[in-house]
Amino acid sequence: MECKANANNVTELILTGLFQDAEVQRVCFVVFLPMYLATLVGNGLIVLTVSVSESLRSPMYFFLGYLSLAEISYSSTVVPKFITDLLTKIKTISLEGCLTQIFFFHFFGVTEILLLVVMAYDRYVAICKPLHYMNIMNHQLCHVLVVGSWLGGFLHSIIQILIAIQLPFCGPNVIDHYFCDLQPLFKLACTDAFVEGVTVLANSGLIALCSFLILVSSYIVILVNLRNHSAEGRRKALSTCASHITVVVLFFGPAIFLYMRPSSTFTEDKLVAVFYTVVTPMLNPIIYTLRNAEVKVAMRRLWGQRKNSRM
Repeated sequence: MECKANANNVTELILTGLFQDAEVQRVCFVVFLPMYLATLVGNGLIVLTVSVSESLRSPMYFFLGYLSLAEISYSSTVVPKFITDLLTKIKTISLEGCLTQIFFFHFFGVTEILLLVVMAYDRYVAICKPLHYMNIMNHQLCHVLVVGSWLGGFLHSIIQILIAIQLPFCGPNVIDHYFCDLQPLFKLACTDAFVEGVTVLANSGLIALCSFLILVSSYIVILVNLRNHSAEGRRKALSTCASHITVVVLFFGPAIFLYMRPSSTFTEDKLVAVFYTVVTPMLNPIIYTLRNAEVKVAMRRLWGQRKNSRM
C-alpha cells in the first residue's frame, strides 16, 4: 500500500463528515460516544459471559460470542475516528489509513454476515433435526465454521483492496462521507473507475443479498417445521429465532440498501451508514440478552461472583 500511495499525488484525504454545522456535530458527539461505549460494554460482556459460563457451552452461544467479538471489531474500525472527528474542523486521513480502514471495515462486516448465516444453520439443525443436533454440530465443525467465516471476510476484503490500490489518485482529495469506503473513494480516482465500482458493488452486494436470501429461506423452513412441535417447543424456538431474525433485519436492511444500488451523495446514505456502524452494534447485545433467559441468568451469576470476590 505504501508504494502505491507514493506513486500518487494524493497522500492525504479530507472527510466531509456527517454534518457541516459545528453545533450539530457537538450534539452528535454527546449522542454517539455513549452509544459506542455501550457497544463495547454490551458486546464485551457477552464475550466474557460466554467464555466463562459453564451453562453457555452450546454451539449457539459459541457462535454468539464470536459474533459479539466481530461487532466490537467492526464498530471500532469506524466509530472512534468518526467520534473524534466530530470535534475537529478539518477531518483528514492518509491514503494508507483510508485503505486500511476499508480493509478492516469489509473484513469484519463480511465476517459478521457469515457468522449470522452460520447461526441460522445452527438453529435449523437444532429445530429440524434435534435428535442429531449434537452429532452434527460437534466441536470440530463449530470451529471450522467460525474459522471459515473469518477467512471468508478476509478473502472478500483482500479482493476489494487489490482492486482499489490499482487506481491512481491525483486529486481532488475530498471524500463525501464520514469514513472511508470504496464507492466514495473511487470518485476521487483520476481515471474511469466504472468497472472497478461495478466489481466491488457486485462483490459486496451479492454477498449481502445471497446471505440474506439463505437466511430467509432457512427461517421459512424452520417455521414450517415448527408446526410439528408442541406449543411449548414452538414458543422456545420462536423466542430464540426472533432475536436472530431481528439482528439479521437490522444488519442486512441498511447494507442491501447501500450496496445493491448505484452510489450517491445523498445525506440519507450517510445516516443509513450511521445506523449500521453505530446503532446496530449497540442494539445487538440488548436484543440477545433481553430475549434470552439463559444469557441473563449467566450474566447475573457472573456479576454475583464478581461481587463475592470483592468481599
